[in-house]
Amino acid sequence: MADIHHHHNNPTTITTTATSSLIQNLQSHTPNSTALIGYLTFFISAAFLLLLASLTVTTTVLGLIFLSLLIIISIPIWFPIVAVIFLSVAGFLSICVFGVAVVGGSSWVYKYLRGMNPPGSGRVDYARSRISDTASHVKDYAREFGLHTKMKDAAPGV
Repeated sequence: MADIHHHHNNPTTITTTATSSLIQNLQSHTPNSTALIGYLTFFISAAFLLLLASLTVTTTVLGLIFLSLLIIISIPIWFPIVAVIFLSVAGFLSICVFGVAVVGGSSWVYKYLRGMNPPGSGRVDYARSRISDTASHVKDYAREFGLHTKMKDAAPGV
């Protein structure tokens, strides 16, 4: 009979192989020095910004706590002033916006009436022709069924 040799793996050999494979896997995924500096810079910047944000929130809350009495006592003085200033600024800005809208609209109408074809004039012409066609069809329909009276013509010239 032939001797059958069973090779039993030594546990230290398996652990050494697994460890070396893990080390090779980690070394293939490690960032180079430039990426490492980038990550370090990112984390330092993020920590600094988080610190600034927390200081800002803390200061705001403490300021509201300590100044709330002063705010409550002085509100009858500064609230009307703030309201008047806010309404004045809002009114001025709305007048400016409406003025710009009027100037723009007037310019468009002037160009349209002069035949300069401003942007969107094709749509206006199309809408005018659709309205005229619809009025003409209604007029013909009324004439067909004898509903024509001595009313003013809805589509003059058609």
